[in-house]
Amino acid sequence: MREENLSLRAKYNITALFYDILDYPWERIYREWRPWLIGDLRGKVLEAGVGTGRNFQYYHQDVELTGVDLSDVMLRKAMKKADKAQCKIELLHDDASIMRLVNSNQYDWLVSTFLCCVMPDKFQPMALQQFSRVLKPGGKFRLLEMVYSKNITIRKRQERFSAFVEKVYGARFDRKTLEHIEASDEFEITNKRFLKDDVYLLIEGIKKV
Repeated sequence: MREENLSLRAKYNITALFYDILDYPWERIYREWRPWLIGDLRGKVLEAGVGTGRNFQYYHQDVELTGVDLSDVMLRKAMKKADKAQCKIELLHDDASIMRLVNSNQYDWLVSTFLCCVMPDKFQPMALQQFSRVLKPGGKFRLLEMVYSKNITIRKRQERFSAFVEKVYGARFDRKTLEHIEASDEFEITNKRFLKDDVYLLIEGIKKV
């Protein structure tokens, strides 16, 4: 694990104790998206940043899932949800920008929900290299992130909450995830669209063969 991520892990090991309660107001929106964000995936899937495992119940029974998270406390929470999932799940305590425990060229899909808005920009190219390494040629990815709105009213609301969001979740609305993917030679973006306002950005793509 990178030394710079130790403080982030420590933050999430505390936040994990209250995460599902803290996140409930937003989860009322996210739970409407999760069935179609996750439900059509098949084959070997790697979920980077599984958190407390809120996606688990939506995976199809034919999925063979590997879940990675920086926080061991989050993973302990996720294990309880994994026991109730339809698919086979293996959970790994690993850094998504390193993924020492994950084999190369193994996965048909890589998915993450709100990982990269937590990950510092300097680590994102490293994480993308790992995403490419673990995906099979032609493997696909689906990332859901939050960004700053260009709508003045929404932007002001985000700015009011930004300090809280960063303190509790380590998340920021100004990460350059899309720009990092667009600059990558290893991925092709096949779809990008907002799920709500111009804040919740869905990025889908494929690993070039």
